Formats: sequence, C-alpha cells, structure tokens
Amino acid sequence: MKIAFVGKGGSGKTTLSSLFVRHLAAQHLPVVAVDADINQHLGVALGLDEEEAAALPAMGARLPLIKEYLRGTNPRIASAETMIKTTPPGEGSRLLRIAEDNPVYDACARRVRPGGVPDGGDVRLLATGPFTEADLGVACYHSKVGAVELCLNHLVDGRGEFVVVDMTAGSDSFASGMFTRFDMTFLVAEPTRKGMAVYRQYKEYARDYDVQLRVVGNKVQGQDDLDFLHAEAGDDLLVTVGHSDWVRAMEKGRVRPFSELEDANHKALRMMQETADASYGLRDWERYTRQMVHFHLKNAESWGNAKTGADLAAQVDPAFVLREEPARASRPV
Repeated sequence: MKIAFVGKGGSGKTTLSSLFVRHLAAQHLPVVAVDADINQHLGVALGLDEEEAAALPAMGARLPLIKEYLRGTNPRIASAETMIKTTPPGEGSRLLRIAEDNPVYDACARRVRPGGVPDGGDVRLLATGPFTEADLGVACYHSKVGAVELCLNHLVDGRGEFVVVDMTAGSDSFASGMFTRFDMTFLVAEPTRKGMAVYRQYKEYARDYDVQLRVVGNKVQGQDDLDFLHAEAGDDLLVTVGHSDWVRAMEKGRVRPFSELEDANHKALRMMQETADASYGLRDWERYTRQMVHFHLKNAESWGNAKTGADLAAQVDPAFVLREEPARASRPV
C-alpha cells in the first residue's frame, strides 16, 4: 500500500506520518518510509538525532544509479541518461518490491528502528536529500523529488506492505504526476481557513484522477474545532487528533514508549490503517499504468524531449501493465 501524507507547512504531516510509521512498525509490518519534503524532518521525527538524519544518503544524488538499475534490459530505453522522473516501466525493466534487497535500497535506504518502538520491526528510511549550496538559486526542488517518483513508478507492492511518503508542503506535489501514485492520501489539516484552503485546492486538483483523499484533522482542541472541520471537509474528514503529551515529549527529544501514546490517538492510527487497507480493493492497475503514461507523455513534450535529445514517447510499452503478479510484470533476473 502506498500512502502519502500532505498538508500545508506546519500542519503536522511529518509528525502524523512518523506516528503512522511507528504504528505499522509495532505490528512488524514491512515499511518503507520516504522523506520527500523540502524540509527534511522525518528522520528526526522517527528518533534519529540531527547528525544521523543529516547523514542519510540523498536519493537525488544517486539518481544515475537508480536509473541504471531500473532500466534493466528494457529495449525501449536507449540509455539511463534518457530516463526522466516519469519514465514508466516496460518489458525488461527492473521493478522494486517492499521487502526485497536491491542496489537501490543498498545505496539509498537505511534501516531504522523508530524511537519508542523497541520491540517493533525496522523500517527502511529514504530521503530525497536537501538542497546543496550548488542548487541554491538555480535548481527546482522537484528535480530532487524526481528520484522518488521514478521509484514509485517501478514499485510493486501488495496488501500488508506499506510505503509511507511525507510529501512536500501545500500543493507543490501537483508539479508532477506523483500525486496519483498512492492508494491513499491523508491530508493533515488544522482547523483554520488556511488549512481548509489547502484541502480544497488539493481536492480540486485531484478530482479528475480518482485520488483517494481523506482528511486527518490535527491540533483539534474542542467541539468548535471539530464542528469547523466537519463543516469544511464533510465526509472526507476521517479522524481528528488533539493535544498529545507523548508528541510534545517526542518533539523535545524525549521519546517515551509508543504504547504510552494516548488511547484516542492510537484509535485514530488504527482507523487510518483500516482506511488504507480498504483502498486495496479499489486498485486498478490498468488505470494506474495509464496515468503513469499520461504524465510521462506530458513531461516528454513539455521539456523531456528537448533535455534528453530523445523521443521519450517511444519509451512507452503499450503492452505493459504494472501488476502485483510477477508473471504480468517483467522482472529480469
């Protein structure tokens, strides 16, 4: 299951995504956690110190390796240099799976035991990487996130397996097709006009792409906040989260056992997992692949062909559909 956490800056999406990762790790479920935000905070939220988080390998810096591995023996891709963030897999492409070992994970992921879950399972943590000094003033952050999108395009995951992505703030994720790569999108919203404005914008952009979107109300302090969220989000409002002494201690670097998280917040996390699990039955791999191709062709025409000097439309394999079953999705030895 591929799950995104989105919301305006400061809404608490990194905190909520880190709690959700802990919730899954406590059940020993296979989890890949991805920090795709421009501000890299997920590692610290999961219990790493600042130095450890800063030492995480940057996916953006390892894009050539990622491209070369995913290209495999796909005859439609002349070279790794002609791959862009939206390049779809085809016959001969290498695919990624959640629980396997592969060169992409070896280079980009680190195994982390989330703080407060000593008896839980490890998660694989990946990070897009921060801006470098060379990027400032000349680079777009979406060039960093492109490594995540390319990996999601080549990812085959099943029920009981989870990819949890802490997305960049606001509606920036709509600058690419990555917003269509998820089974469930949790929009973390404060009970404010700004929080609801981001929700309405996200819902409008996602309307034509069958994005499964639910609102998680955060920093809810009373009935008035709850009534406001119900009035603004209606049936899209899934759960709300209020003040948490456990979270406050975590944000000060004092991580207590995850079992001590407030019962109401544990209940909210269980509801989120149940909702994500239910979205599994709505999977449509043909539509998923079709959307992937749609955004690839748009990017190819807009800038990709000119940048690579290749006709990137020729990379599309019309007979290929990404599926869970290995027999239907080519995976070269």
